[in-house]
Amino acid sequence: MKKTLLALAALSIFSVQAEPLTVAATPVPHAEILEFLKPALAEQGVELDVKVFTDYVQPNVQVAESRLDANFFQHQPYLDEFNKTKNTTLVSVAGVHIEPFGAYSKKLKQLDDLPKGASVVIPNDATNGGRALLLLQTAGVITLKDDAGITATPRDIADNPKKIKVRELEAATLPRVLDQVDLALINTNYALEAGLNPNKDALAIEGADSPYVNILVTREDNQDSEAVQKLVKALHSDEAKAFINEKYKGAVVPVF
Repeated sequence: MKKTLLALAALSIFSVQAEPLTVAATPVPHAEILEFLKPALAEQGVELDVKVFTDYVQPNVQVAESRLDANFFQHQPYLDEFNKTKNTTLVSVAGVHIEPFGAYSKKLKQLDDLPKGASVVIPNDATNGGRALLLLQTAGVITLKDDAGITATPRDIADNPKKIKVRELEAATLPRVLDQVDLALINTNYALEAGLNPNKDALAIEGADSPYVNILVTREDNQDSEAVQKLVKALHSDEAKAFINEKYKGAVVPVF
């Protein structure tokens, strides 16, 4: 009886000390990485609750409105643009990995085979759309205006020798229309979720020196909280790096 009471008391103390941390993430690889870290965080008294989202808007909205503690799905250029357009003040607390952006096709074997007037789809958010156009420029498909930057749009195309027709669609839908277009520029998280292997299937892909590092994001008033800092440490651990390298085999590249 005495042992039972002691066990219950210890459990009660642990329950009181456990700090909940609710983090939004897109399914692959972000949510998978967080789920892997759950047991280690639990040992440190952090009860990690991963909320899976399939869009790039609500994770930021809900963190800004204090409905969630943090999110893990985006890169700094996207966050900067979101803060600017939505008048929010979300902050990055850790850079974790790079997901090299790729161009995919089910109709072509190589970009040189891209036909005249080809149908090409890119993400419709400013930073990822610009990122897609920059990759097409690097691959020699188009040339952008000299002053076009990371938020370039199809209107910034200066030279289009193959007269490709560029459409902007919600990033999450791009793998689903791959059968209907000649070329789709797809974020790696959505490519992986659709069963595409960026290292094997992409006709063009960013190098590992891409500036688009995926980050852990929270509110200014929450960035120094103990639970958030424990998550940062877990995301930067040797165990996290080994998990990313083994599971994604170069499709996701740790930056720590």
